[in-house]
Amino acid sequence: MLKRCIAAENRKLHRSPIWLLFFVMPLISASYGTFNYLQNLEILHERWYSLWTQHTLFYSMLFFPAMVAAYAAYLWRLEHMGHNWNLIMAAPVPPLDLFLAKFCVVFKLALFTQVWELTLFVACGKLFARFPDWPPVELILFGLRGTVGALAVIAAQLLLAMVLRSFAVPIFLAIVGGIVGMLLGSKGYSLFWPYCLMQAGMNANRSEDILAGQGVQFAAASAFWLAAMFVTAYLLLKERDVKA
Repeated sequence: MLKRCIAAENRKLHRSPIWLLFFVMPLISASYGTFNYLQNLEILHERWYSLWTQHTLFYSMLFFPAMVAAYAAYLWRLEHMGHNWNLIMAAPVPPLDLFLAKFCVVFKLALFTQVWELTLFVACGKLFARFPDWPPVELILFGLRGTVGALAVIAAQLLLAMVLRSFAVPIFLAIVGGIVGMLLGSKGYSLFWPYCLMQAGMNANRSEDILAGQGVQFAAASAFWLAAMFVTAYLLLKERDVKA
């Protein structure tokens, strides 16, 4: 059943306007980060690391959460139309399978987004910053670690998009969550808010590794928030019934 649900969710992406968002938003984020780096060369001396701080600052705080929110809201859009919730509740499919299927599809989109962003980062470093070498492997690992932290953001946005019928409100809440995450992260509370995890994982706006020696805690926090979102979704779907 889960495999069929995933296939159904994937079909929603065919010729979807989501792909325009996928290509354009990271371009805007990368352009802004590169411009900011080139305008501050007198204080940014660590080349690839400095460029990384500028690329990841607004990407992890605003652009990525907003994109994930749009992905999630788009996938829940059909279920919120008309009486489609009745079809879901009456279908011979465990409701949590529907949530898990959407999670898998949004995670796939988020993974593609991360790869696209990293590609733009390298391209900007070579073409505009004119770095003669290639980025340190550590930065690629930061990107992979950020993807792990993004799991909690994906689950949180799917939960919000499931509960809220509006398309725009979950996106607004994602931006708020990202900003709050940046504020909490600056105070050292990166593991206590789901939107902090992606920022901390990517080492956003930092040259030194802020998670050095905290790999286990980071993984545990990511697992906790992910589980919390799934349990909440399960309880809400379990109590939801067919409505007239």
